Amino acid sequence: MILLLLPLLAACGLRGSEPSACDSPVSLFNDDFNGAQDCGWATYSRGGGAASIENASMRITANQPGQLWWTNPGRMFDDVIITAEARQVSGPNDNAYGLICRYQNEANFYVFLISGDGYYTIGKYQSGTENVTYLTENGQFQPSDAIHTGVATNEMRVSCVGNQLSLEVNGTPLVSVTDPTFVTGDIGVAAGTLVAGTVVVEFDNVKVIAP
Repeated sequence: MILLLLPLLAACGLRGSEPSACDSPVSLFNDDFNGAQDCGWATYSRGGGAASIENASMRITANQPGQLWWTNPGRMFDDVIITAEARQVSGPNDNAYGLICRYQNEANFYVFLISGDGYYTIGKYQSGTENVTYLTENGQFQPSDAIHTGVATNEMRVSCVGNQLSLEVNGTPLVSVTDPTFVTGDIGVAAGTLVAGTVVVEFDNVKVIAP
């Protein structure tokens, strides 16, 4: 099934975190969601979506077609490489899930998305524009055989360095684009469904390192 565009967004508020929580000598941020530390992720449950720590992972549930739901740990980074395991647990494959970088607020950030039916994109939300702007070819999601489809786990690697934004999935580089709009911000994880149904995605081993 071809993935449609995301016309809407929805968000949660940040609650912040301890400055030293989840830092390490070899990474800027590292969370395996095993309950040993509080890394500051906002959790919530509201009509259309929820974010919760379950099964030693950050779980996002979304059931409102066309809306993207996310959570952030309340940090500030500039140039980063983000890695995570993203696992579709259930729901329609016509979905979108992935990682956020340079998050300013709910209207300004980059999002790196893949889908359960094997598509990917880099999107930009920016104040003053009604919809997300896709920075990939022809302003659309693109297909890739590197993405594990359906109920599966995908290893995601996102690079936000200078004006260069790159996405790698399961060891395969998929796309690299240039955009100067945002230079610093928070990270995050996100998921949404494009059709009727409830999609559940779990994120684990979220790590941020310097390039």
